[in-house]
Amino acid sequence: MSANLAVLKTEARLFRREPGTLFWVGLFPAVLLGILGMIPSFREADPSLGGRRVVDLYVPVVLLVAVIMAGIQAMPPLLTGYRERGILRRMSTTPVRPGALLGAQITLHGAAALGSAVLALAVGRLAFGVQLPRQLLGYALALVLTLGSALALGCVLCSVARTAKVAQVLGTAVFFPSMFTAGVWAPVQSMPETLQHIVQLLPFGAGSQALAQAAAGEWPGWSHLAVMAVWTLVLGWGAKRAFRWE
Repeated sequence: MSANLAVLKTEARLFRREPGTLFWVGLFPAVLLGILGMIPSFREADPSLGGRRVVDLYVPVVLLVAVIMAGIQAMPPLLTGYRERGILRRMSTTPVRPGALLGAQITLHGAAALGSAVLALAVGRLAFGVQLPRQLLGYALALVLTLGSALALGCVLCSVARTAKVAQVLGTAVFFPSMFTAGVWAPVQSMPETLQHIVQLLPFGAGSQALAQAAAGEWPGWSHLAVMAVWTLVLGWGAKRAFRWE
């Protein structure tokens, strides 16, 4: 346990020295919300959205951006780079198992995404008067399940990519469809009904709907929570089966 904690502390120091990761995971979602909130029409109530504003719908979206950036863009190249440079293989000859390093990176990227989510919620509330989630427990559960899906997908990318460069390419290929299903270009709630049904079968589409429901004071739909849980379990199982330390 003490050895694993030492690895976590070491990786945390290295993590703080990565300004790119800190910006894109920690700050970019809040910056994106700030830019969107400055568009005048996004701050006006829209009857077609049930009287809600576009900026209200985008708060859950930028939270999903944080988990997507952490799980898909930031973590896979880093872990694949460790394996490519033989760090994991050398660790396997020490009392500290390579799994300690994997667990440390999942913990750090997950914590960064959650911190980014809290920051985005604060910006939405203080800058644009967006109400805080009315169903806080359901909101937290939906966010954690979405984060689990993103980290599990990132582990799959780590498993199939042989080099850090390949991990970056695969991450980029997965990144844009994930951003679409999360509602970055158009909130899921404003998509055509048929497209909504399709998107909600994917983890980030289901996450967007679950977060929106919890923000409005409802308990997230069990079908949305189930979609995210199943994706997390399936992706996690696949990553575990395919992952190689060297």
